[in-house]
Amino acid sequence: MAYRNIMIQNEARLSLKSKQLCLKTETVEATFAIEDIDTILIENRQTTVSTALLGRLAQSGVALFICDEYHLPCAVLTPYLQHSRQHEIVKNQLELSTPVKKQLWKQIVTAKIRNQAKCLSLCGNETAADKIELIAKTVRSGDEGNAEGYAAAQYFPALFGDDFTRGGDCDQRNAWLNYAYAIIRGCVARSLTVYGFFPLFGLQHHSSLNQFNLADDFIEPFRPIADLFTAKNASCDDRLTSKIKQQLVNLVNYDIMLNEKKYALSYAIELTVKSFSAVCAGKSKNLILPELIPLNQHAYE
Repeated sequence: MAYRNIMIQNEARLSLKSKQLCLKTETVEATFAIEDIDTILIENRQTTVSTALLGRLAQSGVALFICDEYHLPCAVLTPYLQHSRQHEIVKNQLELSTPVKKQLWKQIVTAKIRNQAKCLSLCGNETAADKIELIAKTVRSGDEGNAEGYAAAQYFPALFGDDFTRGGDCDQRNAWLNYAYAIIRGCVARSLTVYGFFPLFGLQHHSSLNQFNLADDFIEPFRPIADLFTAKNASCDDRLTSKIKQQLVNLVNYDIMLNEKKYALSYAIELTVKSFSAVCAGKSKNLILPELIPLNQHAYE
C-alpha cells in the first residue's frame, strides 16, 4: 500500500529511471519506488517533470499536486480511462435516481456533522459538541432544510472563537484549512477516477464550471480531520509555513475510523469511494463513511 508523500520545495528535475521516480537537484540525486508513493506535491515553480514520469504516475494512481504562485495546490493529475469497466461504472453513476442521490447526500451530511461534533468534543467543547450532534439527527433526504449550513454556522465559532469567519483573510487558520482541504480533495478526485467515475457529475454539487463536483461531495465528512489539526496547532496569527505545509500534506497518513477499524486517511477515502461503487451497482444502499478519532499517525504494518 502506498504510504510515501513527497513535497518538492526546491528546484528539481523529476524523471522516470528504471521504472522508479528519479529526483535530481544541484546537490542530490535520489530514487523512489513509485508503488510506495501516495502523493507528490510540487511547490517550486522551476521544477520540471518528464512526460514519461507523468504517464507512469497516472497509471499508478499517484496524486500529483501542482501549486500556484501563492504556493497553494491548484491542480492535481488524475488517471484517465484506467478502469477496465469504465463504461459500466459511468453508466451506473449517471443512472442513479434522484431519490437515491438524496439519500446518499443525507448520509454524507450526517457523517460530516457528526465528525464536526466529534472534533469539538476532542477539543474539549462538549457543550457545543452535543448541540452539533443533535443537528446531525435532523438531516433529511437531500438535506432539505440545510442542516449542513446550520451546523457550520455554529461549528466554526465554537471551534475557533466567535471572531472567526470562514474564508476571512485576516485569520491565518483559514490558510491552513484551505491548504489541507485542497490536498484531501485531490486525493478524493484521484480515488474517484481510479474507480472509473466521472468526477464532473456530483450528487449534490453540480456546477458546470467545476470538473470535480463528485469530489466536492465526498470530501465533506473528511474535512473535520483538517479542522481538528488546525484547532490543535494554530492560532489566528500562525502563518502557513513550509513546515506546516509538510504536516498538512501528511494528514493523508493519519488515522480515521471506518466500520470500527482504523485506516490511513488516503486509504479510507478509497474505501468510501469503493462503497459508492457498490451503491451504483445496486449491491448496497449505504456508503461506508469515516468517523473522526484523535489525531495519530497511522502505523503501517
